[in-house]
Amino acid sequence: MHTPRRKSPLGPPPESSVAVAKLAASYIRKGGNLPIFVVVVTISVFALVMYSEDLKTIAGYSLSRYKTQDYAPDAFSGVDLRHQTQHGGSNRSTPGQQPQTKNEKPRKGPWPPAGAEMAAVSVPDTCDLSRGEWVFDDVDYPLYREDQCQFLSQQVSCLRNGRREVMYQNWRWQPKGCSLPKSVHQTPFDARLLLERLRGKRMMFVGDSMNRNQWESLVCLLQTVTPPEKRSRRVEGSRIIFTVEDYDASIEFYWAPFLVESNSDDPNIHSIDVRIIKAESIEKHAVQWKGADVLVFNTYIWWMNTREIKVLRPGAKNWTQHIDVERWDAYERVLRTLSTWLDRNMDPNRSSVFFMSMSPLHIKSSDWGNPNGIKCAKETLPIKNMTGVYVGTDMNLFALAKKVTGSTARVPITFIDITAMSESRKDAHTSVYTVRQGALLTPEQQAKPAEFADCIHWCLPGLPDTWNQVLFIRLLSARPPAPLTAESLSFSPSI
Repeated sequence: MHTPRRKSPLGPPPESSVAVAKLAASYIRKGGNLPIFVVVVTISVFALVMYSEDLKTIAGYSLSRYKTQDYAPDAFSGVDLRHQTQHGGSNRSTPGQQPQTKNEKPRKGPWPPAGAEMAAVSVPDTCDLSRGEWVFDDVDYPLYREDQCQFLSQQVSCLRNGRREVMYQNWRWQPKGCSLPKSVHQTPFDARLLLERLRGKRMMFVGDSMNRNQWESLVCLLQTVTPPEKRSRRVEGSRIIFTVEDYDASIEFYWAPFLVESNSDDPNIHSIDVRIIKAESIEKHAVQWKGADVLVFNTYIWWMNTREIKVLRPGAKNWTQHIDVERWDAYERVLRTLSTWLDRNMDPNRSSVFFMSMSPLHIKSSDWGNPNGIKCAKETLPIKNMTGVYVGTDMNLFALAKKVTGSTARVPITFIDITAMSESRKDAHTSVYTVRQGALLTPEQQAKPAEFADCIHWCLPGLPDTWNQVLFIRLLSARPPAPLTAESLSFSPSI
């Protein structure tokens, strides 16, 4: 792990200056009748503008050097967090936010964007975004502030719920051998460009609470460039719908923890001891997805309670008529059901489909060499070295998801691997700074992390923001998923 490099002090010349230079040069090349006096004056103006722009840039850089960067540790040991403020340790403006006036209108133009904008979100074919390391960066991260995200739920608002250290917000994912691209404005996430991609469209996250966690993150990212009076949120049954008026766009979440029909489909009451699924029944949910322009699926955490899953018998009259099926077999059946529905009902020429890989848990602190810890409670740093560390992620389900999503007949599904980058983030969970059954944990409950710490969901701002950075790149670059390999498809049943 290393400290972030300084940004280059000089950017590209301003567009107005380049336009003046090109105009003068074109007249000279074409042998035009423009008086030589006008040409000389034009070139002089160009030189003056360039000089003033460089002065402004250099001055800005000189001032930025004195912004406080409380610490950027090479290693994790010995970091004192006590002097950090609630929002990152300095009084600088919020990292990653693009200034916007109340009357500013979203930019318009054809899609897809051309030139520099598309280059800004592309990555080399050899770049594996799923492998890398976490680098401390309190200049560009967090990408937004918790207290500025209007619709953020209490479940993931860790600072509001009493968490005092904020270092979990300041980690940037650095892929091995490449980097997450920045926008043409040199911000880590170009919310306006994504909204332009979604203009007049419907984007929907479908799955369990991990996908809701990611959906909340994306809503927060988009809010940074959306005036309050131009955005709204409403709940319609199993759907939560965030709309951006100026773009006629909706970003939605749909609760379906197993993707197929189950006895846990109530978005509010689903704490059921015996969970049962209809492995080949998906239409009840899928009718809500039909016509969506972007679909983002996940399903994992609800499969991890037992080795076997209860599946309703064919022709069953009620939820009591079920059989036990190995979870890997049931998981593959569900994904086959999903793939078949997509091939039959979605138009590959107008829709994009993604599947997010497994979001890991951090339940046993001994997994990462902390035998005296209690689950993920009081963890403040990522795992530095994952060699030999196993946190219990079911990689058999991972392999099945990658195999099945990569074998659709008509509608391609882009598999996005967030598992490896997330397994080292034991510090980023909501822990005891969350709610249980809709109520904030009491001080007495917070004092019992072994019983009450939530080491499944993630604080926001935090790790899911990086998931959305990767999703953003894949959505805009429209790259196919990485080719399947024998290693990635290895399957060895174990619990």
